[in-house]
Amino acid sequence: MPHKFIFTGLSFEMDDFRIENNIRTLRFHHQEMTQQELADSVGVTRQTINAIEAAKYSPSLELAFKIADVFDVPLEEVFSYKKF
Repeated sequence: MPHKFIFTGLSFEMDDFRIENNIRTLRFHHQEMTQQELADSVGVTRQTINAIEAAKYSPSLELAFKIADVFDVPLEEVFSYKKF
């Protein structure tokens, strides 16, 4: 069952939204950086990077900014928040 949230009279189901990312593409365009290399750069495990790439885990805001910084791109070029 989807989680429901209510904010100032508005409600939506959390399962209607997804954080998508371009990490795999960015890694490829940065000398085919491995998940391990990215993980080492931002201070997490390779498994965390794998889960973020697979959209199974949403990173903290701090981690999201660190990832964008590694690729020297704005946050919006790495992550997007989409309704489906």
